[in-house]
Amino acid sequence: MTEYQSDLLRLLSDRGYIHQVTDATALDALASKQIVPGYIGFDPTAPSLHVGSLVQIMLLRRLQQSGHKPIVLMGGGTGKVGDPSFKDEARKLMTAETIASNIASIKTVFERFLTFGDGPTDAVMLDNADWLDALEYLPFLRDYGQHFSVNRMLSFDSVKLRLDREQSLSFLEFNYMILQAYDFLELNRRYACRLQMGGSDQWGNIVNGIELSRRADGAEVYGVTTPLITTADGGKMGKTMSGAVWLNEDQLPAFDYWQFWRNTDDRDVGKFLRLFTDLPLDEIARLEALEGAGINEAKKILATEATAMCRGRDAAEAAAETARKTFEEGSSGDSLPTLDVGGEISVVDALVGLGFAASKGEARRLIKGGGARIDGEKVSDEAATVTVAAQVRVSAGKKHHGLLNPV
Repeated sequence: MTEYQSDLLRLLSDRGYIHQVTDATALDALASKQIVPGYIGFDPTAPSLHVGSLVQIMLLRRLQQSGHKPIVLMGGGTGKVGDPSFKDEARKLMTAETIASNIASIKTVFERFLTFGDGPTDAVMLDNADWLDALEYLPFLRDYGQHFSVNRMLSFDSVKLRLDREQSLSFLEFNYMILQAYDFLELNRRYACRLQMGGSDQWGNIVNGIELSRRADGAEVYGVTTPLITTADGGKMGKTMSGAVWLNEDQLPAFDYWQFWRNTDDRDVGKFLRLFTDLPLDEIARLEALEGAGINEAKKILATEATAMCRGRDAAEAAAETARKTFEEGSSGDSLPTLDVGGEISVVDALVGLGFAASKGEARRLIKGGGARIDGEKVSDEAATVTVAAQVRVSAGKKHHGLLNPV
């Protein structure tokens, strides 16, 4: 492992965030002597980001923790184009109103992870529509088009993947990497931003921005990418059978968020504690060395600490208590997902209404497979109904529980 001098790169290295760095020696020296403003871009494609974006959010948190300035760049401009990186097809284009609504919703999560304000290391949130919307096509091509080689752009993995599969890549999407490179140039000009960070799939885009900044302005800027975060079984971080693990409370209840972390594979506990909590490294080393019942306690600590950071300490502890009552005492806690029912409801509709199945067909398959229970009793009839005269507990498998409340 490289021995870094700056608090920033030491922290990122020790906790497992670093995959690639451009000119690590120069960035290390810069971060040792001055505050480095650094940014990550997020496309507002939904009202909430999901756990797949969390390592990048934590990267900005680590930047601030080590005495530097985080810039959260919302892609209000590039979101109108869509990032083609490693996508099999073009994203659906969004209206300006949808983009604005999504940005407003996403902002609330960042306030949990970062301290915003006007101070030298306070975080700021910007929107690249502020400069991209004002660009004029011909002047932009004349001033910046000369700095991009189409041959080189075609060689980037994010583009090659689509072309090798003979899948269409529109000229609109092809422009995305130019616009992202221009973002870095503008942020350097406006905010003295010296660092862009992102996932490993963004390496080509980051290098483009570094080269454009150098060629256009002679600016020395840097890039850091994180490794692709996969689970021990090779799956993609944040992908579950029941869908995306959303960060916003109104998209996913705190109990389900807590339960996602509680279900971490034993082999991933140490890695996830380093990436997604603020626990000290020596404490993490102790927890990841536990075996048997001990590793389950470590998972509960991971779940509570990760949930506290995203949803608040009270919500995390309520979720942990609900889990304890549900799984250890067989009773019901207060943080389970609920559905109000007037009278009778089919078990199929209850499973869909509680979010345990995406469709009635999926709910029927769950029942057929023996995975549905009402108050602990297995349901075998796909046409079964339940009368909700008092609170009823619905379970899908061993890990998902919800309540039907009478109205």
